[in-house]
Amino acid sequence: MQTTLDVKGMTCGHCESAVKGALEEIEGVHGVEVTLDTGKVNVTYDEAIANIESMREAVEEQGYDVVV
Repeated sequence: MQTTLDVKGMTCGHCESAVKGALEEIEGVHGVEVTLDTGKVNVTYDEAIANIESMREAVEEQGYDVVV
């Protein structure tokens, strides 16, 4: 399964790394691609293990907003 998160507040490479790292730690997430310019984060995951809510929480814990 693949989804795209719209993340607000990312401004630099550190932001990109923080969001990518937080999402990659979620069990069931297989791939994360962050586009800093647009704030779009493409996530490939196993929907039987991971869910969008856990992804949103992981990103928000890093200090960024996820627009649903």
